[in-house]
Amino acid sequence: MAGRKSAVVVVSEENGRVMFGSIKAFISRAMEDANQRKNVEQRELLIVTAALLIRVATVDSELSDIRRVRLHAIFRSHYGLDDAATVQLLVDADAVARSAVDLYRFTRQLNEFLDDDGRRRIVQLMWETVYADQRVNEFEENLIWRAADLLGVSSRQRVELRQHVVAGIKNLAAMSA
Repeated sequence: MAGRKSAVVVVSEENGRVMFGSIKAFISRAMEDANQRKNVEQRELLIVTAALLIRVATVDSELSDIRRVRLHAIFRSHYGLDDAATVQLLVDADAVARSAVDLYRFTRQLNEFLDDDGRRRIVQLMWETVYADQRVNEFEENLIWRAADLLGVSSRQRVELRQHVVAGIKNLAAMSA
């Protein structure tokens, strides 16, 4: 302790206000940056989700009008987007889907952003998308199986989600008959 010097720092009231203002501005900028990052992450999540659904919907042909309408409805109802935002999202996602060489590009990001329930929800949305025209073929089934596997959704859960979607379709058909 003999070699240590102590110093007393005196901060004037004006310097204190300046320092407090600087800290407040720093925190404000940090919060804005965090909000912007969150918005970018949410937009990325929507694009990746839509791109994966488009990939599933177009695995063996072009996107049918029925499936396009279903995708539009999914993003309006499940994600609260308006018509213009949904149209733009689907255009952006289509470009991403066409440029992707494999499913890993989508599933890696979805695994990063979503919890188990969120990943199961994506698998359900894939089934809802392909069942929009009530015709599912082996290419679509296989793509959903591979995507579900990459998302960590078990075979049992994937089958249960499919059955849930089919039951919902049958209930709608029975109610409208």
